[in-house]
Amino acid sequence: MYFAALLARTEDGWEASDTELDEVETLADLADLAREAAEDDEPVLVCIEQEGAWFGVVRVEGEEDPRIFVSDAAAAARSSYGEILLTDELLGREPGGEEDLDLLVDLDGTEDGEPPSGGEDDEDGAAGDGRDDDEDTAARAGAPAGPVGDIELLADFGVDGTALLSLTSEDALTEIADALGCTDMLEAVR
Repeated sequence: MYFAALLARTEDGWEASDTELDEVETLADLADLAREAAEDDEPVLVCIEQEGAWFGVVRVEGEEDPRIFVSDAAAAARSSYGEILLTDELLGREPGGEEDLDLLVDLDGTEDGEPPSGGEDDEDGAAGDGRDDDEDTAARAGAPAGPVGDIELLADFGVDGTALLSLTSEDALTEIADALGCTDMLEAVR
């Protein structure tokens, strides 16, 4: 399960609304959705939370490039909504490299569930370097475990980088809404 909300700044403060991301396939689509909710060129925050595993914030202001923060890139890489946020630039990859699907395919020639041959078994009985399949997939996709992106994207709203990094996935959106003064509105759309 995921939860996505748009927080748009208006002349009367912040306005929260939930949003469906079913039609959003790219970061450009997400930015367009945010711009549609904007009043003039005021900032809009798109907040996405996935099952308490990770959260992401995208800040869109006018026609500027979106600013992005993701709390755990490896967890987000396993989510279709997270993949929207994890751009080549954000992950420090060369654009136009291997296709994302190619990066996620296990190319060792084994069938699903069959351990690769020739490797030493680790404590769990799995061959390889001791990481689980999700970690291997995220690593091949270039998504590090932990936060990525612009940790200062909310600093002018009272959530500096240190505070943003200290948020847990379970309470992040509530804490952000508290700082913006729109907690009641966010809770009403949850």
